[in-house]
Amino acid sequence: MRLVIMGPPGAGKGTQAVVLAEALGIPHISTGDIFRANVTQGTPLGLRAKSFMDAGEYVPDDVTNEMVRDRLSQADCGHGFLLDGYPRTVDQVAELDSMVGAVGSKLSKVVELTVDVDEVVSRLVRRSSEQGRSDDGEDVIRRRLEVYFDATAPLTAVYDDRGLLIKVSGMGAVADVSHRVLEALGVDA
Repeated sequence: MRLVIMGPPGAGKGTQAVVLAEALGIPHISTGDIFRANVTQGTPLGLRAKSFMDAGEYVPDDVTNEMVRDRLSQADCGHGFLLDGYPRTVDQVAELDSMVGAVGSKLSKVVELTVDVDEVVSRLVRRSSEQGRSDDGEDVIRRRLEVYFDATAPLTAVYDDRGLLIKVSGMGAVADVSHRVLEALGVDA
């Protein structure tokens, strides 16, 4: 399976990605992990990304796309993958189509974890407090969620039009959410 998982901050996307990748026997590919690995290894792409990250700016699409392209070309992705954190723009959707199409394949499904916004805000405020992050108050968290929903709506519309989008409730216990996602993918849970 070639999957993308999407969901707002606090939806449990990272947790579910790990569980699902293990259950499906495919690599979990997080763009955050790719960035960190390239920076740590001092690759040319990592050095380019680091200059933007150090300045507090977004890493440009061309650098992100190249890192994802490189990661998807690795042998462990030959039978599938689970992308977490990519694509984030409509242009990146087209780029991902190109990457997957270059190996004669296509995406299997796009899983969107849906959540109750107030519950997620409470969850993130609690996590922020536990981690001592006073900069992540409720107003900041609500704004991050607004930005996510504004930016993601065009992507989910593209995937929905293609019949690839599966919406699954991200609310409840991790095991319950995992079961719902696997069931929606037609995999024995």
